[in-house]
Amino acid sequence: MNKNKNIFALLDQEGPFRVEAEPDGPRLFSPRSRQWLRDLQAAGLVAKYRVTRNQLFELLGIRGFDEISALLADPERRAVVEQRAYTLLGNMFGLAGNQREIIARINSYSRIADGVINYLRAKVLANYASYIEMTNEIDSTRSPIDLLLIIFDPRYHRKARFEAKRKLILMNLAGTIDQRERETAVEQKFLRFLGFLNDQVWSRKAKIGELEIVYLLSRHHPESFACLEVEVKGREQLPATTGPNQKITMIKRRFFPWRGREIPVYVSIRKKPPEAKVLKLLRKGEENPAVAVDDELGLMAVVDSTLEVKIFQQHLTESAGRAGSLLTLEDLSDTLGGGDHQSASPGSSPQTEMCKFFARMGGMRVEFIVHTNRSFLNYIYQRGVSHDEYEVKRIFDSGVARLLFPSDIYEIDISEKREALLRWFRCRIEEI
Repeated sequence: MNKNKNIFALLDQEGPFRVEAEPDGPRLFSPRSRQWLRDLQAAGLVAKYRVTRNQLFELLGIRGFDEISALLADPERRAVVEQRAYTLLGNMFGLAGNQREIIARINSYSRIADGVINYLRAKVLANYASYIEMTNEIDSTRSPIDLLLIIFDPRYHRKARFEAKRKLILMNLAGTIDQRERETAVEQKFLRFLGFLNDQVWSRKAKIGELEIVYLLSRHHPESFACLEVEVKGREQLPATTGPNQKITMIKRRFFPWRGREIPVYVSIRKKPPEAKVLKLLRKGEENPAVAVDDELGLMAVVDSTLEVKIFQQHLTESAGRAGSLLTLEDLSDTLGGGDHQSASPGSSPQTEMCKFFARMGGMRVEFIVHTNRSFLNYIYQRGVSHDEYEVKRIFDSGVARLLFPSDIYEIDISEKREALLRWFRCRIEEI
């Protein structure tokens, strides 16, 4: 989907929907209004403007922009409008329950919207957190109507009005994700997936959640920091100090049974949180989570060798059969034995080594990423490949950093900080 024609066009500070210094509504026949209309036509966004305007008027219960100032000055009318808006939004997102429950659910979308920004401030853009901090009044506002009216309220600074609009758009994405999760019963599927792993996949000789702690002692290339060799050690076998280009990485492993053996495997299981799904929609420029988010359920496994990768795949197939379901592998990509990693994701490196596939079983579609110890260490440490670097690159290369933190709103051109952040993450990866 062309992100220039969908909801993200409303957020673009370089487009016709940019937030200006003053929130002047469209004025018929004024030079500014005529120029704005030409910009709208040039961007092919006239239809998007009409749809958005009609939605705004319906939510506010007005017929024109000139009624907004009266609404801003009338607290009693605003309260009535707000209650009606919650009902309209609740019906749009298919929410069940009484009015209080619907309001609480919609307000929870504001926490997800704030969580998207706070995640970027705390991790990927942590070095510039003070520059991109949210205005207190916007951070504490949950009501969609209050946020919508702030956009048109001349008492608020331009930055606050931009952040109100940004929060509304992120809340809308959170609502579509929540609706999708309820329609597809993701929470129930995640619990079923955990049950399948515990009942059929992992060893019965260990208690649920019982893990073996081991350490990967690895030596890395001085230039690429790719893993050259790795050994599995117990705590008592570790050297007192590490040498140049050496790393010690702790992992906690489970076991799965195979032909009378117990094969160790490090496992990370996750259900992608709403904040991560919102970011994925932003990166892909896609409003529909059914299209953009295909990895809601996932598992990453790390085994000792490529042979054990194949054994693990076969064990999964047999385990699903014991559970009464055929298991089929879809979109299989295996670069553990060489070859370039093919990915449409911005920032992804062709040097990434992994075995990736989707397993369809028991009414679920689960993403599996399987590593050897060596490829897992490359996933953590290798220059140009490491996941920390990938997180930085995909936020910048997809345009999300520029979209969420435009330079004319914030006192920083965040898009110019890509290389500095990559250097900082490299330093942290290699020195810690």
